[in-house]
Amino acid sequence: MSAKILQINYKINGPRAEYERENLPYAQPIADMPGLHWKVWIINEAESEAGGIYLFDDDAAVQAFLDGPIIAEMKGDPTLSIKAFDVIGELTTITRGPVK
Repeated sequence: MSAKILQINYKINGPRAEYERENLPYAQPIADMPGLHWKVWIINEAESEAGGIYLFDDDAAVQAFLDGPIIAEMKGDPTLSIKAFDVIGELTTITRGPVK
């Protein structure tokens, strides 16, 4: 069993403050997801793109999140990009990556 990184990106409409306000209600439900260690919220205003980088315990935790209501709301967005990655533990430890 290996830690998993999930990367989600999508296009946004509007300024950063609006994005943050609209997503504030999702922060705690995401934090409460079983198997989630952390999420880093990301935004590139110049490219009108936002999303997140997540660290999950394993494939099952990633799949539970992807099958849940938050992602279900997003699935109609044609700009949505979801990618899952294995963590390379030994190299990540050397470079002080915050993973287990």
